[in-house]
Amino acid sequence: MTVQRILDSQKGAERAHIAPDATVRDVLDVLAKANVGAVLVSSDGNKVEGIISERDIVRGLQREGPGLLDKRVNELMTKEVVTCVPTDRAAGIMAVMVSKHLRHVPVIKDGQFLSMISIRDLLQLRLTEVQSEADAMRSYIMKGM
Repeated sequence: MTVQRILDSQKGAERAHIAPDATVRDVLDVLAKANVGAVLVSSDGNKVEGIISERDIVRGLQREGPGLLDKRVNELMTKEVVTCVPTDRAAGIMAVMVSKHLRHVPVIKDGQFLSMISIRDLLQLRLTEVQSEADAMRSYIMKGM
């Protein structure tokens, strides 16, 4: 199972992004409007410059207080972003996400941002796989009776 399967199952691939010079307050608007937990930081919507998540904002608020909301995204974003490509194995990406405590990973193809996948997307894919395997096993058992 590859990341491409997740992308294929998404009705409208999520491509939420924000410019690095936008404010953290602006990020909150994007997160709420897109109903997502993280957005790509990119000047052009294609090149990965960073990622910023709800967690980053919550932790920043705890550290710095409400003044954080007027800071620039590039002051808070994660600059070293773990990415994947559509041909990556979903299980491998899930293992990386779990080991690095990541909830969102941008999907890149030919240096361009395609979409964001979440740990939830991967869990949903795995649940679907398990259900299919269980259904196949039930069918096999029923044929043998």
